[in-house]
Amino acid sequence: MEYENGKKRKVRNRQQQQQQTKPEFFSLRYLTICLCCFFVLLFFLSTNRISVRSASLRPSLRVPALSVSSMERSFHGRLIPPLRVEDRVQFSDHLLLILSSRIEKGVNKEDLVCVYHGGREEEETSMLPSISSDELDEFRSIVRCPNAPLNYSSSVDVQFRGDLVKKVVDEKVHDWSKVVYEAVVDEDGDTVVVFVKGLTRRPHKESDPSNYKCRFETTSLEVFVTQALAAAQEVVRCVLPESLKLINQETFRVSVIRVDPRGGGRSTTPALPSVARVYGSEKKSGVMKVKHELCVCTMLWNQAHFLREWILYHSWLGVERWFIYDNNSDDDVEEEIRLLNSENYNVSRHVWPWIKTQEAGFSHCAVRAKDECNWVGFFDVDEFYYFPTHRSQGLPSKNALSSLVSNYTSWGLVGEIRTECHNYGPSGLTSVPSQGVTVGYTCRQANTERHKSIIRPELLTSSLLNEVHHFQMREGVGHVSLVESVAVVNHYKYQVWETFKAKFERRVATYVVDWRENQNQGSKDRAPGLGTEAVEPVDWRRRFCEVWDTGLKDLVLSSFADQVTGYLPWQRQQQD
Repeated sequence: MEYENGKKRKVRNRQQQQQQTKPEFFSLRYLTICLCCFFVLLFFLSTNRISVRSASLRPSLRVPALSVSSMERSFHGRLIPPLRVEDRVQFSDHLLLILSSRIEKGVNKEDLVCVYHGGREEEETSMLPSISSDELDEFRSIVRCPNAPLNYSSSVDVQFRGDLVKKVVDEKVHDWSKVVYEAVVDEDGDTVVVFVKGLTRRPHKESDPSNYKCRFETTSLEVFVTQALAAAQEVVRCVLPESLKLINQETFRVSVIRVDPRGGGRSTTPALPSVARVYGSEKKSGVMKVKHELCVCTMLWNQAHFLREWILYHSWLGVERWFIYDNNSDDDVEEEIRLLNSENYNVSRHVWPWIKTQEAGFSHCAVRAKDECNWVGFFDVDEFYYFPTHRSQGLPSKNALSSLVSNYTSWGLVGEIRTECHNYGPSGLTSVPSQGVTVGYTCRQANTERHKSIIRPELLTSSLLNEVHHFQMREGVGHVSLVESVAVVNHYKYQVWETFKAKFERRVATYVVDWRENQNQGSKDRAPGLGTEAVEPVDWRRRFCEVWDTGLKDLVLSSFADQVTGYLPWQRQQQD
């Protein structure tokens, strides 16, 4: 009995000892785990996997570093690939960021924030709202950012919905004065047309193509170099390498190399920096398309208000297809085009973020339109074709323009139809006419000025040389000049001051880079006698008024106005 009791006492004593040592055991294990966690955290910090900025507690624009997201995001229920800043281009008034994939439709400006690095303290960051974002081509998108604040780098990144997009390996910023910015494969599939800033350009003259070569670099880092076939101003046409013709889906970057003619054809300088890419899907399939008889190409900035009148009127004259090159508009022109297409007008919008490149943009459009159109007209949204003879003789004007050009389609030696312009003034108005420009402005200058061209793109020179509205044709190909009584272009150039000032403060043409600077004073792109000050002359509403001409106004009212309400079709939105 005593033996059993003693045995029980020993068991109880062992249990008591275990209970006393248990807290010490757990304390030791807890300490070990904490130490492990601490070293893991140190490892992450040392490898920059978690970013901590010393400026995270500072106010104003300085912010903590943002995490880099490499995972796919969900947007409206769809997975989209991660964004990456691929290239940066510095303009005088903003920075252009080119992203490696397209931003989904419906993204607000608030979703995209520009992130600047540097500052007065090491690794300080600053944030500013983006100016705008848009698609660039089939695969890429762009974000326009304000110029970097003082003491910050121009190597800007962008934050998308709280995540910093992946950085490009090369953070170099390209200067707009020296960069290859666009490239497109011609319809023949054998050549590539490359658009470049920084060439030694001869205005309105062709250059020696032997001075240039094109460099092609694929995503798999293969490099090909071919000789230029033609060059003029900002355009270089090169042979497409045979190896790239056989690749259907390959993407390649295109650049231009200057060649020293004294060096036996060897390049003496590296290829110019490039943001221009060509995608496999752009190479032509060789399948013939049914061509439109007449298309129109234009470049615009913030002219959505005038677009509907211009397209409805010229559709009535027979235009079937429109190419709209949008030069950084922020006035909902995309929505206006969407509405027009919903009404079966064939309008495409092409994002063209390159400043002061209207000549190059028209050359680009001529290449794009060649396999879709027999004839392409190049004129602006404030320019309207009018047929005085049809009006005076009671002939129908509907489809008059398409009928005119089709008469010359079978003429193999006619490649251009030229039409003179009448410039209209404010016509005594002080506010934008509610019925549109064709009805509102009725007083013009007496003499015609310049001409607008409708061309056959297949008959242009290979250099695509042009002076905005006038292209150079191949040798042996001529043009037809229409007399004023048959056809004329009403150019509503000098409208009410509000419209005129906006137009001339931000021109898309190349003749007058900045109308406020004291240069090219005699250019016809300037307002005569206006000088360089953006101040409305006291007699502005009476200027440029030498002949009262209501011909087009009368035609529009008789052909388009509703017989009951008197409203014109481009007024319906106001009526509602």
